[in-house]
Amino acid sequence: MLSLPVTAALAVAGVAVDRWFGEPRRAHPLVAFGTLAGRIEKRLNTGRRGRPLGLLAWLLAVAPPVVIAMILCAALPWPFGWVVHVALLWFALGARSLEEHIGPIARALAERDLAAARTLTARIVSRDTANADATALSRAACESALENGNDAIFGALFWFAIAGGPGALAFRLANTLDAMWGYRTPRFLRFGWAAARIDDVLNWIPARLTATSYALLGDTRMALRCWREQARRWDSPNAGPVMAAGAGSLNVLLGGAAVYHGAIEERPPLGAGLPPRAQDVEAALRLVERTTILWLATLIALAFVSVATHV
Repeated sequence: MLSLPVTAALAVAGVAVDRWFGEPRRAHPLVAFGTLAGRIEKRLNTGRRGRPLGLLAWLLAVAPPVVIAMILCAALPWPFGWVVHVALLWFALGARSLEEHIGPIARALAERDLAAARTLTARIVSRDTANADATALSRAACESALENGNDAIFGALFWFAIAGGPGALAFRLANTLDAMWGYRTPRFLRFGWAAARIDDVLNWIPARLTATSYALLGDTRMALRCWREQARRWDSPNAGPVMAAGAGSLNVLLGGAAVYHGAIEERPPLGAGLPPRAQDVEAALRLVERTTILWLATLIALAFVSVATHV
């Protein structure tokens, strides 16, 4: 088990590697994992005993790579074991990727290039963007930045602090399976139940720490009010607090109508104030960036306290 000072140092290193290199451009491990998960789902999702087989499928997909990671981290001498921890955290993080996907949307909106903004937004959201106006695109980008701040950064950092690289890996793989199987469709309603619920459990504490961090780094009173009054109306028990607190912190109004598969879906409102604009998308990215710094600073401070109490 890593000591707190080592955990803090390796967390900073992992975030730095992600910042410098971003996600692997070629042969991304998630591609291989997605292929494996697809084969497992095709074999086991037969329509019978959906929930038990869905849980078995989750275990078959996640357990082997996490166990291998645990063995490597424990068996390798400390310099190499630490490198594996950093590499696993790098794999689990997506901070630079988040910036690379959402930053161009903000710039396209600022330049009033709706065609480019629609194309860029369609790459990161499941809603229809073909006829979306600037407000709808800004709203989608802000929501994606706030929610994925938790899913792509803070959840991984939380589980890295708890269980090192294998913990961050387990979180990323669980989050990936939720994105693949956690749909309320006839195909996945029962089979994907385990993937959705496990992701909810793993994300419960990180999501609330993320919401608290968003609140502390913006309009705290409004963020806490929106979290308290609006989060429970959102479908996801974890996305609700994160996006409500983030929207309140930024003083923007998210949620509302969105088009999915040609049909308008009216979602509960999140936040308060005016609908978002291009500068609010940038503000959402900066909020995520400041939250990353806050989390690393907190880990470092806890490491110093740990060292001081053992001197």
